[in-house]
Amino acid sequence: MTLQAIFYLLGHASEQELLRFVCAQATLAFRQNKRVFIYTEDQDEAHQIDELLWSSDAQSFVPHNLPGEAGNQGSPVEISWLAPTSSRQVLINLASEVPDFAPQYSQIIDFVIEQEEQKQQARQRYRRYQQAGFHVETRPASKVA
Repeated sequence: MTLQAIFYLLGHASEQELLRFVCAQATLAFRQNKRVFIYTEDQDEAHQIDELLWSSDAQSFVPHNLPGEAGNQGSPVEISWLAPTSSRQVLINLASEVPDFAPQYSQIIDFVIEQEEQKQQARQRYRRYQQAGFHVETRPASKVA
């Protein structure tokens, strides 16, 4: 199994632009029949993503849940600031560090923001993914496939 980590280059994106891009990535993975775990820095960020996904139109709705809102397997997209409770293929990482559970995923989506502190954190995550055996690549944010 090939392990892949993709860093999307978001330039000077605002927090809202980042979260909208995360929702687009989760939607794309869901449409490809992949189960997704969105790992957030904190509970507030998880709730912001939840609200963004709920506000999408009916044709592009993505079934999702926060911790404790679904059964054992959960919805196709789970959003949490806690470690995952079920198996999934795709991790969308919004945390400043690589979570300990990252190696259980075959694909990781991560982000590079142009602010210096966030760029440094992204470089550290990049190295950690490489050390864990992931093939790491970068893509411009406009390229979502």
